[in-house]
Amino acid sequence: MGGKRTASLPGAVYERELLRLQTDLVKLQEWVRTEGARLVVVFEGRDAAGKGGTIKRVSEHLNPRVARTVALPRPTERERTQWYFQRYVEHLPAAGEIVLFDRSWYNRAGVEHVMGFCTKEEYQLFLRQCPLFERMLVEAGIVLRKYWFSVSDAVQQDRFRRRLKDPTRRWKLSPMDLESITRWEAYSRAKDEMLVHTDIREAPWFVVESDDKRRARLNMIAHLLDSVPYHEVPPPVLELPPRPPSTGYERPPRDLQTYVPDHAASL
Repeated sequence: MGGKRTASLPGAVYERELLRLQTDLVKLQEWVRTEGARLVVVFEGRDAAGKGGTIKRVSEHLNPRVARTVALPRPTERERTQWYFQRYVEHLPAAGEIVLFDRSWYNRAGVEHVMGFCTKEEYQLFLRQCPLFERMLVEAGIVLRKYWFSVSDAVQQDRFRRRLKDPTRRWKLSPMDLESITRWEAYSRAKDEMLVHTDIREAPWFVVESDDKRRARLNMIAHLLDSVPYHEVPPPVLELPPRPPSTGYERPPRDLQTYVPDHAASL
């Protein structure tokens, strides 16, 4: 992964540029909303590659009524009997919406294939149907962007170790995540095979080098903004109305309500 290692971005530089990009993401959101566009962004990559943190920064200042994140759990018994793409179709955006897929239909080309959760026939069927499925989305007018977050084995292991030691992030680490360490080459082969079949002209893959999380976030967001032909929509002119004079309302006594204790006062 990666070539030459670059110096980490200073925190002040990162925060300044992140805020600028997030401001432009709000402009993109307003374009999507007013133009009735439909935007799908797929985030894929190895465990601990930085997908979740990037999605958090992308959606941080967006309107949840316009932009939503989809992270589906394991399929139910009923869903396992459906056409594979069916459970994802219902989460696609309507006009004026953005959907961020935190993992997607590409589960079949990755973890399901490597861990044996699907048959070889189901896997081969996916590789044949996925380009057709994505061409249908694009032909229907959906703007589709696919990002693969690439992390080195050394950096992944270091992030796993830190998660093990951090009680606030330990939930991010599952036995399957740890097993991915022993199947590194199998996942590499699966990723290479996936790209061969699904890196199509209508919906190409874009690889994000993510050993440095700060650079990965900025690079991915900047690329997304540059790749979508949006324009700034003038915001409506709003003015605060004057507060009307009091009509005699009085707040009820405090002892009639139950207040949250002032924990902050004890700090």
